Amino acid sequence: MTQTYLVKGTTCEGCVRAVTNAIVRALPGTTVEVDLASGRVSVANGAEEGAIARAVGDAVFEFGGRAA
Repeated sequence: MTQTYLVKGTTCEGCVRAVTNAIVRALPGTTVEVDLASGRVSVANGAEEGAIARAVGDAVFEFGGRAA
């Protein structure tokens, strides 16, 4: 199952790598795709939203909740 979330503050490919690495480190076994243009992050493998929010915050980005 894949969920899509909003992450604010991603402005470059370095940000994409930072968000991706933070989520993968915090939640091993997840698959992460970041769309820089829209600020959307798709996370597969049923990770809990709170854990994703913490990982994004630890990477110094703002978690915006589930995307509509």
